[in-house]
Amino acid sequence: MLWFLFCVAVLVLGYFVYGKIIEKIFVINPKKQTPAYTMQDGVDYMPMSKTRIWLIQLLNIAGTGPIFGPILGALYGPVAMLWIVLGCIFAGAVHDYFCGMLSVRNGGASMPNLAGKYLGRPVKAFINILAVILLLLVGVVFVASPAQLLSTITMDAFGSAGGTLSLNNAEEIAASASAAVSDLTVWGMDKPTVIAVWTTIIFCYYILATLLPIDKIIGKIYPFFGALLLFMSVGMVYGLVSSHFSATDPIEFFRTVNQDGAGLTWDKFFQNFQVKGDVPIWPLLFLTISCGALSGFHATQTPLMARCAENEKEGRFIFYGAMIAEGVIALIWCMVGLAFYENPQALQDAITAGSPSKVVYDSSLYFLGFVGGIFAVLGVVVLPITSGDTAFRAARLIIAEFFHLEQRTLAKRLLIAIPLFAVGFIVSKIDFSVLWRYFTWANQTTAMVMLWTAAAYLYRYNKFHWVCTIPAVFISAVCFTYLAYNKIGFGLDYQLSVYIGLGLTAFCLVLFFTMLKPMGATDPDAYVDDSAKA
Repeated sequence: MLWFLFCVAVLVLGYFVYGKIIEKIFVINPKKQTPAYTMQDGVDYMPMSKTRIWLIQLLNIAGTGPIFGPILGALYGPVAMLWIVLGCIFAGAVHDYFCGMLSVRNGGASMPNLAGKYLGRPVKAFINILAVILLLLVGVVFVASPAQLLSTITMDAFGSAGGTLSLNNAEEIAASASAAVSDLTVWGMDKPTVIAVWTTIIFCYYILATLLPIDKIIGKIYPFFGALLLFMSVGMVYGLVSSHFSATDPIEFFRTVNQDGAGLTWDKFFQNFQVKGDVPIWPLLFLTISCGALSGFHATQTPLMARCAENEKEGRFIFYGAMIAEGVIALIWCMVGLAFYENPQALQDAITAGSPSKVVYDSSLYFLGFVGGIFAVLGVVVLPITSGDTAFRAARLIIAEFFHLEQRTLAKRLLIAIPLFAVGFIVSKIDFSVLWRYFTWANQTTAMVMLWTAAAYLYRYNKFHWVCTIPAVFISAVCFTYLAYNKIGFGLDYQLSVYIGLGLTAFCLVLFFTMLKPMGATDPDAYVDDSAKA
């Protein structure tokens, strides 16, 4: 528990210390009008308060990833929390900040346009395609996971499973809940039918959120979603802490870690460094835990809020701060994965039996009871829903930018939205596990391109580019190794894949320094202190 609290404290400290350093390297210009005013259109560009934008930004970027990913990452042991903290402070939050601020500086430009400006047109063409594919995958993936959780709630609340949810043992809850709902019907519908109904409802909401002005649905309903998110986060922390100090059945960090009384030793910290031969920690941990540490999906969402920011000085709070908050959410659920089950194998069995959503459902009801647990699960449900809606919205805007289609009129928005949702429906028929593997690679590859874009901006204007170049090099090695090794890529030998990943990363670094040329001594849009000249 102390390790968890220490990690949260480091994240908060990272916002105030490293976030301030990043802001100084970028050099904000509080006097420059933002796109929210210069390009206001009443649909996508409009000024909003920084608190409201921060909440929307957090809900946009925090999908299933910072919950499911850390639960899966917990299989590697407590070291997973180290990646969340370091990745969030030095990579993820930096990635989000530069994406948001560069978008503000460039008229609310999307990430592909930013990549094209600072890395060249070939990269823009590649990332345009990759971004739309990623957003489609996100939209589809973030329909399936909330529909599954909502259907489970429906079956328990309106079926006859509620009586099995007051047990004291976590494993009994897991077994009983699954058995209780397997043969139930609700209003004459079995569970697959209930899932289909929730899927349809979520898709309908996505269509409305994609087409209507950002303040009509997203701006109004998100505060309610934010309240559920807050309840979930605080509630699960309360459940973990109270269970940790329980006199009858205290919950510890992977209970086997502490059962001999030796505490969390250095060897035990890394004891699950490689759970199975085909899932080595390098590179899979850094793709399994993405949204809680570093996520390219954020690069597709951040420009949406960059179009609503009222002043550049709000950027650190909105973009860097929202990522730090997501890191805290990831730590909470990684801690649940580490503490809720007796050992890593029990966690693996639960995931195999019902995906990470089973861990979410069982742990929430165990810690908070039936009513409180349901509200906590709803707090989880809103995360993928509030990312899925803006995923389709961002895809529409990227396609519109590519084809130079204005989006003020509903007819032009429908021209893109109808085929977009049609393709999304077709993609939804693909097996979920296959979709997730492609999603993780596309997600981190997008992050890789955005970090190289930010590094190129800093390098071209003679700023300290290493704050972006180093994480860009790291995630490049991860993505190239994964593509060479994983079955969705080339399926090569592991050691050969590592060499290929490192070699391609070195090649990218050489290209970075040889192909890019400085644009000038300073960014012409950066703040200039006129009083100093006087």
